[in-house]
Amino acid sequence: MARKRLNVFSLAFLDAMTCGFGAVILFFMIINANVDQRRTVILDDLSAEVDRMELKVLTGRKNLVQLKQDLAELIEQWAVLRGMRQEIVSEVQQTESEFSIMTADTESQTEIIERLRSDLEQLQAETERLSAASITPDDAGNRIRSFIGDGNRQYLTGLRMGGERVVVLVDASSSMLDRTIVNIIRRRNMPLQQQINSPKWQQVVNTVDWLTTQIPPGTQFQVIAFNDTAWSLIEGTDGEWLTVRDGAQLEEAVQALRNMAPSGPTSLHMAFEAMRPLDPKPDNIYLLVDGLPTIGEVIPIKAGVTGRERMGHFNRAVRDLPFNVPVNIILYAMEGDPQAAPAYWWLALRTGGSMMAPSEDWP
Repeated sequence: MARKRLNVFSLAFLDAMTCGFGAVILFFMIINANVDQRRTVILDDLSAEVDRMELKVLTGRKNLVQLKQDLAELIEQWAVLRGMRQEIVSEVQQTESEFSIMTADTESQTEIIERLRSDLEQLQAETERLSAASITPDDAGNRIRSFIGDGNRQYLTGLRMGGERVVVLVDASSSMLDRTIVNIIRRRNMPLQQQINSPKWQQVVNTVDWLTTQIPPGTQFQVIAFNDTAWSLIEGTDGEWLTVRDGAQLEEAVQALRNMAPSGPTSLHMAFEAMRPLDPKPDNIYLLVDGLPTIGEVIPIKAGVTGRERMGHFNRAVRDLPFNVPVNIILYAMEGDPQAAPAYWWLALRTGGSMMAPSEDWP
């Protein structure tokens, strides 16, 4: 019997192959869907991570800007502290140098002390003589100018009057308008004539008038006003000695003060600098002032000044004074400057001069 041949392309075989192929396609479709879903999850996670990193970068940049600002402020503070340190070191060195000079020779100091005691005894004897004798008609006749005050008062000033070469320094800054800061600001905005007539300024002018009456004929003199600059009150005589003859030049100086109003800041350095060209140096200085200087050698860029800065301006200005010349100070004290009185008292004591704070009705 003949064998029956198997037909591989029968309907059942094709059905089986088709089902298998469909199963494979379905399997790949399921896998592909899972892959797409996982890819979306991974991308979301990566996007969130990128956002977090961007936020960290922005925060870091902001912190970097703040750190740069803090660093700049620290550098500025360090520069200020360094300048203050340098100034303190300089003052300490100056003090040490002065102390070394003062303590270098004990014998020399003893001689100086004895000489000062002798001078003090002579001054006391002279004071007693003047107190007893007062002013004789002959002495009054030698004066080339007179000053008539209000009333019939007589004050013991303690000022050392005399000298062959006399300098009068007059503070002509805005603070001379009044004794209180509020009134200074108020008067500074008034018309010019009202500023000139302010009581404090008129007292300063009258004091200069009184001082000039005490200068005998033949004395060399100079009257200098100062604020942020300094100038001679007798026009065209800066840096020159003038000789008292008929009193006309003294009257011109007083009249120049009467016609001007105080203005500007106060530079004690400029006042002392104006005396430097005078040759020979003065042997007596009268300083009319109301407080510590508000500026130093140069006009500052920023407004305002601290008490410590004013004391620094004073200490540096004093170094420009000629050596061994007495400074007699008339202090018109104003509010808000407690360091002025002890500072000027120390200056008068150190130079062998005197200091007085006049009452409002003097001279």
